[in-house]
Amino acid sequence: MALVPPPAAAELAIAPTDPPAVSTCSTPRARYDETAVDGKSDSDVEDRFDGAGRGGDAEGRYSGRRPNDDGIYYPEGGFKAWMVVVGSCFGTAVTLGMMNTVGTIQAYVREHQLKEYDEGTTGWIFSTFIFLGFFGGVQVGPVFDAHGPRMLILAGSVCLGASMLLLGLCTQYWHFMLCFGILGGTGASLIFTPALSAISHWFNEKRATATGIAAAGGSVGGIVFPLALQKLYTVVSFAWATRIVGFVVIFCCAVAVILVRSRLPPKPGQTVIPSLRILRNPAYLSVTLGTYFMEWALFVPIAYITAFALSTGAMSTAFSYQLIAIMNAGSSIGRALPGYVADKLGRFNSMIAALVICTAMTITLWLPASLLTTTPSSAPTIKALSIVFALIFGFASGSNVSLAPVCVGQLCDTNEYGRYYATCYTIVSFGTLTGIPIAGSLLQHTGGRYWGVVLWTTLCYVISLACFIWGRACCVGWKLGVKF
Repeated sequence: MALVPPPAAAELAIAPTDPPAVSTCSTPRARYDETAVDGKSDSDVEDRFDGAGRGGDAEGRYSGRRPNDDGIYYPEGGFKAWMVVVGSCFGTAVTLGMMNTVGTIQAYVREHQLKEYDEGTTGWIFSTFIFLGFFGGVQVGPVFDAHGPRMLILAGSVCLGASMLLLGLCTQYWHFMLCFGILGGTGASLIFTPALSAISHWFNEKRATATGIAAAGGSVGGIVFPLALQKLYTVVSFAWATRIVGFVVIFCCAVAVILVRSRLPPKPGQTVIPSLRILRNPAYLSVTLGTYFMEWALFVPIAYITAFALSTGAMSTAFSYQLIAIMNAGSSIGRALPGYVADKLGRFNSMIAALVICTAMTITLWLPASLLTTTPSSAPTIKALSIVFALIFGFASGSNVSLAPVCVGQLCDTNEYGRYYATCYTIVSFGTLTGIPIAGSLLQHTGGRYWGVVLWTTLCYVISLACFIWGRACCVGWKLGVKF
């Protein structure tokens, strides 16, 4: 269904008073008007168009914003648009939320069902889940562009729900790999990519805000699931704990299936085969590499913060499991608030600031906590450093997750966002596959001390920061005051 401007658009159009934004990016150029002032375009053109009288278009009334660079009008709000955000929020609650819960599951099975395996070996199960959650975008993204999100999310719901219901029956290593790593990871991929990609069909100027709100669902899931599992492990059993969480997952997936929808038609001749030629754009290549190293580092604290707390002996077992919930509590704010700030100050600017905070917190808080030897006098210090690190790192890293997709979207046409997003996260997924096992191997080589893991995480964040700074420079140069 093609979108057309209102019949009276030519008569109502008012010449812009601001000079057009000029991007130094090579094609594809940035699709984000850096000179726009919030609310300005709303008053410029008051016309609306209602598809009910135009070829059966049932989209309803849209705001009178001028079209974007690619000639597309965006609702930028309204009931249908915000319901898509709500549905996406439920989708990320079970995908990102489960990715944020792998540390709780890993710590339990490492001490029970898989206690004969080392950290690096068990880490492959959970890194496979995260890897497939992103890698599946190689086909999921283009299929979303061509056919929309509903059937993809429905298929993913079946896979992820079945994975959680069957997880309690697993007793062997290969059981966990097939059930959680492969089946669950495939389901997460089928939900995650279309749930976030759909937002780009409804929002442009407010895209970072909407994406941040949607991604905050992952933090909510990351709070609820670890706390629920930690409590249910002792009240019922591991099997019933995972089944109860599985029923919650199925409910959230049902909401996502109902609410998430796309709006824009695919481009003529568009295929479902990804193209790596878009990596020729230096800005896009820099963002992809930056996101790769960011994700390489991001899931290491998420996967190992519980095991780290248990290893110190400075915290009780119950509180060690709750530390991941504290991290996700900070993340819930970090995914929603920076999106609003990014729409005001620039998406790349906000992303760079978040990476600076992640790097600083890792080296100044987690590293000292990992170097201290636990004694009656040092235990309170280790606990305090761990809590502050979990909270602040959670806040900053939460914005990493919500801002990376909108940084990608700033470099492409909206109708091609699914392909650009999928290409980026297909490459990024290999970082999520290897990050947790590498950290586990480092842990073995340092005799169970976590300082090697912390330094590895810090190095990855430093490289990611450099890549995003370079990507920004490719588009707008080295001027610090430019909103981008």
